[in-house]
Amino acid sequence: MKITSADQQLLTLLRENARASTAEIARRLKLSRTTVQSRIERLEREGVIAGYTVRVHDAAERSHIRAHIMITVLPKQAASVVEALRAMPEVRSLHSVSGPFDLVALGVTPGVAEMDALTDRIGDLEGVERTTSSIILSAKFER
Repeated sequence: MKITSADQQLLTLLRENARASTAEIARRLKLSRTTVQSRIERLEREGVIAGYTVRVHDAAERSHIRAHIMITVLPKQAASVVEALRAMPEVRSLHSVSGPFDLVALGVTPGVAEMDALTDRIGDLEGVERTTSSIILSAKFER
């Protein structure tokens, strides 16, 4: 699948506001509405756009604790650990990474006690060797 520079610009606008109207996006890109709609449909069909989601403003979860939880997994246990983490609603995202850790999870909980319990639950999973957490103080920007 080939992504053109116009596709990249379109994706950037959709990351900013996936609910923007086709007409608004077309105006900003200086393209016709039909062209924008066709590009969106093609990007969805080809799997470039995998779906749409909701980003919650920090103020809505101001009292929540967010943390990056770095996870070291025993060899050959990654698939089962990933599935167990997928079942935990407090784990908002999970990334496989290079370096001393195998996975980095974003955990979001209402308070410190719940974050402590979450990290304990993750550490207790079969196949998890070690976890290290870093509390997020603020988001400077997200896309």
